[in-house]
Amino acid sequence: MTELALIKNHPHKITLEEWDVQYRRIKKSGMKEPAYGGSLRRHADGGDLRLLKLKYDNSPAALRLWNFLLTEEERLHKARATGKKIIGTMKDLGTIPVMAYSMPNLVAFYPDGAWWTPCLEMSGELLGIADSLGITESFCPVRAMLGAFVAGDRFPIPDLLVCSVGATCDDFSAIAQRLEGLGHPILWWEIPHRRYPDEGEKAIVLPGGFAVSAAQIKFVKGELDRVRNALEKLSGYKLTDAELRLGIKSANRVRHIINDIRSAVFMAEICPLPALELLVAEMLAIHFCSDQNETIIVLTELLQEITRRVKTGQGVLPADAVKVFWVNPVADIRVMNLLEECGGRLCGTEYLFCHAIDHIPTDISPMEALARMALADPMVGSTADRAQRICRDMREAGSEALVISRIPGASHCAFEGTVIGDIVKEELGVPVIEIEVPPVSDSIYPNLRTRIEALVEMARAPRKLRNARNTRKKGR
Repeated sequence: MTELALIKNHPHKITLEEWDVQYRRIKKSGMKEPAYGGSLRRHADGGDLRLLKLKYDNSPAALRLWNFLLTEEERLHKARATGKKIIGTMKDLGTIPVMAYSMPNLVAFYPDGAWWTPCLEMSGELLGIADSLGITESFCPVRAMLGAFVAGDRFPIPDLLVCSVGATCDDFSAIAQRLEGLGHPILWWEIPHRRYPDEGEKAIVLPGGFAVSAAQIKFVKGELDRVRNALEKLSGYKLTDAELRLGIKSANRVRHIINDIRSAVFMAEICPLPALELLVAEMLAIHFCSDQNETIIVLTELLQEITRRVKTGQGVLPADAVKVFWVNPVADIRVMNLLEECGGRLCGTEYLFCHAIDHIPTDISPMEALARMALADPMVGSTADRAQRICRDMREAGSEALVISRIPGASHCAFEGTVIGDIVKEELGVPVIEIEVPPVSDSIYPNLRTRIEALVEMARAPRKLRNARNTRKKGR
């Protein structure tokens, strides 16, 4: 304990036990906390056992980020108690919440997020419920969402469920249909497969760089109009275009801060923020963790900490850490720690919701802007399109290697990893690995470590070659 008590203020990754000491120290120094503040320990004591095995950034900003994430269910119950209507918006990842948070008496969240519950709780309870309903491990771990609805003790049952269907994950559609069969009505809206315009069709370039037919934007706008009408009916509030523009402005503010965070982390000479906290920060873009205003405060505080570290040349990893681009979110968040233990650093991400951090257009009608954002989803177009965006982002970030994290059972993961990996290797010439990460990866952790360590060593090889060449040149 004496050693733990000497934790310094400089950027550092610490265990939950060390956070206990750190929390007491910074609390004693006068740190002001929000209403949801407190020690991380209480979340582990409350059942989030995975927290016991993670390593965290040691800043007050990171503490606030984690506390904000882990108290979302409390906020949802409080929102209902104060008379607000709760919208469960599924699969579109970043579109419907912008509309919902433009209205004063609605709160939106993604029940999809329950897919991380088996990891956090290190329990198969929710997956076991899904199994009993015929949604077995042959499906994506998002099947835990079905278990959460049946258990009824994780989040409040939404007043309205909205789900995109069409060019979406087959697993998710099947799970959502099973959910509706259990008595949870769903408002379905269709998102078509994004296609390039035919000859003579008007083309629109979407945020993120994809091109699409104007006719498809018109169709999706019509679908979103149906959702807007349903939200108005539920809330008893007429949403004007002016109010929706303000909602888009607020959403863009969140997106801009997240992009500033990403840019600062990826471009820094020494990594100023661990991969785990960056994953959590990016996730807030999807539905603002049920509080848009607080999301802005939390992210701003985190950006300030990162900026301070960059200016002072401080970081949480060695300067020679290999820059790794990561594709797809991991079912077990502990693997983000593993990347850094193996000598890598996160330097570029594509977690399936990059359209949720792109700027929403403000120079067109707000509903058309949201339609464009929905069609900018990397999952509703071709894998080749997605790979091209990954290549572009890797070039900008200077990524030296690529990890593609397959999601167990996910229909879209069957072949897309191979396609993305082949395109990246051909265009960028960097090493690529595919790994599959279950909700609790402890049993295969040694294998994952070996594979990631091998990737890191392969990425270091060109560095060694360059250094050898430079040494020879100096010798001449």
